[in-house]
Amino acid sequence: MSNLIDTTKAIRPGEELNVEALEAYLLKNLPGTRGPLTVEQFPGGSSNLTYLVRLGDLQLVLRRPPFGNRVKSAHDMGREYRVLSKLHAVYAPAPRPAIYCEDEAVLGAPFYCMERRHGVVLRRTLPPDFSMEAATVAKLNRAFIDNLVEFHHIDYEAAGLGDLGKPVGYVGRQIEGWNKRYVACRTEDLEEMEFLMGWFPGRIPRQSAASLVHNDYKFDNIMLDPNDLTKIVAVLDWEMCTLGDPMMDFGTVLAYWVEANDPPWLQTHAFGPTQMPGSFTRRELVAYYGDKSGFDTSNVLFYYAFGLYKVAVVIQQIYYRYVQGFTKDERFAQLNRHMGALSQEAYRAVHEGTY
Repeated sequence: MSNLIDTTKAIRPGEELNVEALEAYLLKNLPGTRGPLTVEQFPGGSSNLTYLVRLGDLQLVLRRPPFGNRVKSAHDMGREYRVLSKLHAVYAPAPRPAIYCEDEAVLGAPFYCMERRHGVVLRRTLPPDFSMEAATVAKLNRAFIDNLVEFHHIDYEAAGLGDLGKPVGYVGRQIEGWNKRYVACRTEDLEEMEFLMGWFPGRIPRQSAASLVHNDYKFDNIMLDPNDLTKIVAVLDWEMCTLGDPMMDFGTVLAYWVEANDPPWLQTHAFGPTQMPGSFTRRELVAYYGDKSGFDTSNVLFYYAFGLYKVAVVIQQIYYRYVQGFTKDERFAQLNRHMGALSQEAYRAVHEGTY
């Protein structure tokens, strides 16, 4: 189990931080702390950059936007800090933030630090010797959805998050926004993506609920108790949290949910144990979420297709940064293939009417 604990590695080339400037800032703004400061990097994730900061005995997790970022609205550190400042008090899996810095002279971009939590993160590639009994996998699947349902039923007004966004018209704004993002980072013309950009606007379902929306809820954004892999101890990556239609959030869940019988070109997109014996199918996931949440899932195909499209655009944005030389992370060299696979699945889903 120790090889699944979320640990750090050496910082990737081109993503180094100014340690001297960071140490001076933290010592000045975190009373009672003392150096020396050391910085390591969490290897997972491909959007905002995440580091482990040790300042004497204190451990914090630092998040900053990617180098070469072109979409500042998707990497608003101040917004993420403010969300967690309110959310951690009403939702236990949300980490407590510690400090926010908007002075770009320190690290070249705004950043914030939060408490470090310890646990297991089930990423895209699981260790060869990793196994769970089918009953445990099924229990984990239920906990995964139960936790999302709890999040979607938070009273966001009472939590002080009522000004986070405008639920009315949310889906339409999302379509417009993600279409613009794709056009801005397009590196080649794909028939499927061009079709999808025109397909969504005229088929927006009637919104039946409004809730907090995480926007990237998947297995490698949750942390599990090492002693009980069915217990969630943290939810991570709050950069896109807002108010909107909870079914859009669930559509993203479905987009990451690769089944054992899915075609090979989609298998490369698997995140976590969604293919192991005991895992829900997407249809079983829809039924369970609908039952637990009470939300209308009759138009889930739209949300599934848009979830795939949105994740494809996120991947394309990262690939664009790699192509432009803003990151040298070789993990990103083949991301255009992943983006193509997701767009193909979305195209297939809307034409065949199945998910």
